[in-house]
Amino acid sequence: MFDATLPRAALAPSSPTPAPAQNRQRIGGESPWVQSLLIGVSLAFLLLFLLLPLLTVFVEAGARGWAAWRAAISEPDAVSAIRLTLLVAAIAVPFNIVVGLAAAWAIAKFEFRGKSLLISLIDLPFSVSPVISGLVYVLLFGAQGYLGPFLKANGIEIIFALPGLVLATVFVTFPFVARELIPHMQALGSSDEEAALTLGASPWRVFFSITLPNVKWSLLYGVLLCNARAMGEFGAVAVVSGKIRGLTNTMPLHVEILYNEYMSAAAFSVASLLAGLALVTLVLKTILEWRFGDAIAAARRH
Repeated sequence: MFDATLPRAALAPSSPTPAPAQNRQRIGGESPWVQSLLIGVSLAFLLLFLLLPLLTVFVEAGARGWAAWRAAISEPDAVSAIRLTLLVAAIAVPFNIVVGLAAAWAIAKFEFRGKSLLISLIDLPFSVSPVISGLVYVLLFGAQGYLGPFLKANGIEIIFALPGLVLATVFVTFPFVARELIPHMQALGSSDEEAALTLGASPWRVFFSITLPNVKWSLLYGVLLCNARAMGEFGAVAVVSGKIRGLTNTMPLHVEILYNEYMSAAAFSVASLLAGLALVTLVLKTILEWRFGDAIAAARRH
């Protein structure tokens, strides 16, 4: 039995594992050459495998001058691909925000049968190839699919049309919002909401006045990641789009077609625009971290 009269110093040496603070001190006290090695390996990887290929895209895009770059992105098929990419992202991202918030709220605030299964289903797009998800939608909604005859009889087009692109994009991007919110909401608990409900606040008032402000940074992170993936998705979209020029080609598909037709300058020009949109997302993320670093760190501390 534990003896409360024993001093803490007498108990501490018998502990088989060091305290967390001691661990942190030992890790932070590594020799300088180990720190330099780890930093050097990380920087070398980022330079060779991330920054250098990205820089090559912009160099190749600008190799033939500004006029050639502008002509490549203003060509009708390219304009159609840009518009379609932005349209698909504009539909898929808000849908993921609404459904991701609802799923995260249900998982974090309530106990119900099948909760673990729901969490596993949210992670499903991370473990399934995007190509397979596209094939599943073709099997369901394609002309020879399970629902194809019914959809055709009612004049509804999903595969090789905008609805199919949106469905494929929603599938591959769904976890980004929900997965950012679930750990944060679980860490916050339900005490604030319960107190507000006790004082007579309506559920919607509780959501907009307490829940949403508490998770706003996690939500914004999820939206940025979701938007970047939505604009750059290739595999699932390629299967359901049919790659029809000017109709169902998004920017990644248009880049692939141009490159396969040996129009490398035009391909790199459109690719540079797509990479630029991704960099805008990265800049926004960096600005948020710089401007609201403390609040974001607190929000992401699970």
